[in-house]
Amino acid sequence: MVDGLVLRYDSGTAHDGFPPGEGAFLACSFWLADAYAMIGRWDEARALFERLTAFCNDVGLLSEEYDVTQQRLVGNFPQAFSHVALVNTALLLAHTAKPAGNRASPPAMIERAPAEPRVD
Repeated sequence: MVDGLVLRYDSGTAHDGFPPGEGAFLACSFWLADAYAMIGRWDEARALFERLTAFCNDVGLLSEEYDVTQQRLVGNFPQAFSHVALVNTALLLAHTAKPAGNRASPPAMIERAPAEPRVD
């Protein structure tokens, strides 16, 4: 972790062919907020979520990573992983009862049409 955000891995010790200094991976940081919520640390989950959403640019987009030293978005842009993680965390924080169960079942507001009987 760096400044409360999650690194994908320690780029200073990994031998991946890239120079050290990768930014914090935003999807992993949203997943940390999810973990906080799932163990009942709601205040920390919300605070991290609000911090992460503050990184969105002027049209609401996120990149893959955030450089805490230079305070800017870095990496692939826009990054779908970051946006999917943002939406999942927002849903988790909006539905505080049984957070893991919310992801496993469809939202209650969506009504399903009865299945048509199959005629062969």
